[in-house]
Amino acid sequence: MLETYRNFIAIGYNWEDHNIEEHCQSDKRYTRHERHPAGENQYEYIQCEKAFTYHSHLQKHEGIQTQEKPSEGFQHSEALACHSRLQIHKRTDTGEKPYKCNQCGKAFAQLSYLRVHERTHTGEKPYECNQCGKTFAHHCTLSLHRRTHTGEKPYECNQCGKAFAKNSYLQTHKVIHTGEKPFKCNQCDKAYSQQSHLLIHKRTHTGEKPYKCSQCGKSFVSHSHLQAHERIHTGEKPYKCNQCNKAFSQHPSLQMHKRTHTGEKPYKCNQCDKAFSQNSSLQMHTRTHTGEKPYECHQCGKAFSRHSSLQTHKRHHTGEKPYKCNHCGEVFAYLSSLHYHKRNHTGEKLYECNQCDRAFKEHSHLQRHEKNIHTGEKSYECKKCGKPFVHNSSLLIHKRTHSGEKPYECNQCGIAFACSISFS
Repeated sequence: MLETYRNFIAIGYNWEDHNIEEHCQSDKRYTRHERHPAGENQYEYIQCEKAFTYHSHLQKHEGIQTQEKPSEGFQHSEALACHSRLQIHKRTDTGEKPYKCNQCGKAFAQLSYLRVHERTHTGEKPYECNQCGKTFAHHCTLSLHRRTHTGEKPYECNQCGKAFAKNSYLQTHKVIHTGEKPFKCNQCDKAYSQQSHLLIHKRTHTGEKPYKCSQCGKSFVSHSHLQAHERIHTGEKPYKCNQCNKAFSQHPSLQMHKRTHTGEKPYKCNQCDKAFSQNSSLQMHTRTHTGEKPYECHQCGKAFSRHSSLQTHKRHHTGEKPYKCNHCGEVFAYLSSLHYHKRNHTGEKLYECNQCDRAFKEHSHLQRHEKNIHTGEKSYECKKCGKPFVHNSSLLIHKRTHSGEKPYECNQCGIAFACSISFS
C-alpha cells in the first residue's frame, strides 16, 4: 500500500494526508493485529532467515530475491491504473457520469458501461454461444444463456428448495413466500413485486412503446415482448418440451403446455371452484358469472366476452375466409374449422379418452363423451325448474315445455312438436 501511495506522488498526485508512511504502517499494524494478535512470524525464508507473518509475504520476498525489480516505467503505469480506479470509485459518491451516449443522451460513470450501452443502438452482438450459435451483446448474458444447455441452477430458495439459473429469478420467486409488493403505481394504485414490472405497467398509462421491431415496425412496451415478437419473423422456437419434444417460441407457452402432461390447474374460480391451467382462461370464465362482455361489434352492436370471438364474428359481416385447405382448396372462416376439416383427409383423432381409449376428432366431442359415459355430470340447469342436463341442446328442448314453443310442424296434418325426434 505504501508503494502505491509513493507511485501516486511520482505522477504528481498531492494527498491531503502528507504523513503517508505513518498512515500505511498503522494500517498494516491494525490489519495484522486483527489476524495474528500474538504477533508470531510463522513463515521464514531459509536463505536470509528473514521471517514473515503471512505466507504471501514470504512468496513476494522470494520473488524479490530471485527476480529483477520491476522497471520504473512499469511502476508508473501501475500507479496510473490505480489512480484511474480511484477516480471511478469516487463517482459512486459524487454521482458523476461523464460518459454520454451521443444517440440518446444517457450518461454513464464508466466508459466501459457506455460501450456496452452503445450496442443497444448498433445491434452488435460479439459474444456467441459455441453450442447453438446464438449471439449476445453482453458476456454476462452469454454466461446466463449457457445454463439453458447445461441445466445449471446455482441459486436455491432456502424456504422451498427450488433452484434458479439467475439470482434475479430467485429474488422474484421469494416474493411468493412473502407476498410483498412494494412497488405501487401512483396513477392506479396497482402494486408489483418488482420495480421493472412497475415501469412496464406505467407505459399503459403513458402509451410509451420504446422497443421497435426492425422488420415490421411494430412497437412494444418491453424488450421481452419485442424478443417474443421477433420469433414470428425468424421462426425460432427455443423452448422445447422434454416429454414430447414439442417446441415453442415463448417460455410461458411451454409452461402452459407442460400442464397438458401434468394435469395441473393452478387457477381456481372463487365462485364455483372450477380450475384452469391458464390465468387467461380463468379471466374469461369469470365473465360467465359476471356477464361482462367488453368487446362490441361496431357494425351490429353485438357484444362478446372474448376479443377473439369478436374478431371471428366480424367475418360474418366481411365474408372473409382466410383459412384454405391445402388438400382440396376449400376455404374456411375459422382456423378450428380448417383443422377439423383436415381430419377428414387424414382420419386423425387427436383426443383420446383416458378411461376407455376411445378417440375423437374434436376436444369438445371428447368432453361430451366423458360427461355422458363416465362422469354423468349435468352442468346445464334450467333456471325455471332447476332440472339439470348433460347437454345444452337437451336444456334448450326442455325449455320449450315452459314456453310452449313447437317449431317442428308436419306439412301434411299441421301437428307441431317441440323437438325434431318427436316430429320424425
